[in-house]
Amino acid sequence: MNGVSKAYAMTGWRIGFATGPAWLLEAMEKLQGQQTSGACSISQHAALAALTGPQEFVRDTRAVFERRRDAVATRLNGIRGLHCAKPAGAFYAFASCDGLIGRRSAAGRLLASDEDVALALLDETGVAVMPGSAFGLGPYLRIAYALDDASLDRACTAIHDFAESTRA
Repeated sequence: MNGVSKAYAMTGWRIGFATGPAWLLEAMEKLQGQQTSGACSISQHAALAALTGPQEFVRDTRAVFERRRDAVATRLNGIRGLHCAKPAGAFYAFASCDGLIGRRSAAGRLLASDEDVALALLDETGVAVMPGSAFGLGPYLRIAYALDDASLDRACTAIHDFAESTRA
């Protein structure tokens, strides 16, 4: 089972595919037919073009995202109060912000949860992250790295400065 959303930058097009035994595919088709009205023909043709066309884009884009992932994970691990394992896939990293919990931001906001950290980052630095608790993974921050290098650098610098400015 897979889809074209991430590999071919077709997020929102909602086109997927699967292989397997006929009995399983038939059951999947029955279930999917009850869940949606089907994918539009434009999306289907775009997916076909993506899957059968030149694949250099996928290789080149993967290299860019691997470089961004490595840079972001390294930067986050250099920030006091954060820890980030290198992601194996996707366009985002989950960084533990456990070391910031219980501290106060420069504006005086008590950081009692990952949601507090995410809101303070947005309000005080303009950096938008998602609290990991929204995905059942607190106290973590979900940080997307599907941005250009300059924006990622500014965001990591702002997160660093925010963390350094917290106090007990």
